Amino acid sequence: MRKVTILIGNARLSYHGVNRNGNVGTLLYVHGNPEGIYQDSIDCMTIADLTEQFIQAKISFDDARQIVQERKIVYAPDATMQAMLSDRQGRTLVIEPGIGWREDGGRCSLMTNYSILAPESTRPFLVPGDDRYERAARLLSHCGAHFTVSDALAVLRAVRQEGIWATRVSFVYSAREHAVYYVQDNEFSQIEKYEFPQL
Repeated sequence: MRKVTILIGNARLSYHGVNRNGNVGTLLYVHGNPEGIYQDSIDCMTIADLTEQFIQAKISFDDARQIVQERKIVYAPDATMQAMLSDRQGRTLVIEPGIGWREDGGRCSLMTNYSILAPESTRPFLVPGDDRYERAARLLSHCGAHFTVSDALAVLRAVRQEGIWATRVSFVYSAREHAVYYVQDNEFSQIEKYEFPQL
């Protein structure tokens, strides 16, 4: 497993990662909503815990889907985030605490730092001119059936953020190669590759 971690309070948290089994998870910061506020209850699970368990392969895609159906997904105590989880077959869950979730099984799935499931709820927080989601959707709509790692990296490069909120890591998982291609700090001229060892 390759992952990037951040420190929230005193706990380390995976917020992007790929497991050797093909589980891919990412957490994106988002403006919070009162319905997703942290609750310490057996009926609730934090989006951070759900994502961490998925990246670490402690739960499968089907387990994650069952959890979002049966439990209330809430924010971590000190962070408001939403997640996208995907497995080796390309099935994807978009999970927004307090709003809901959606399963996608198509050719691609997109996520951004505002709500996909209830866009009006975060529209007031959009930075003027931030159209990364829409640009990515347009770029992906023109990709053919043979979407390559290079194509994926070109999309990520085209929609990267710069400045104070610069994109720190961009990555593409190739199920065929069983490898992760990644770029740190927008250095797309320095693409790294990590191949998972064969079991």
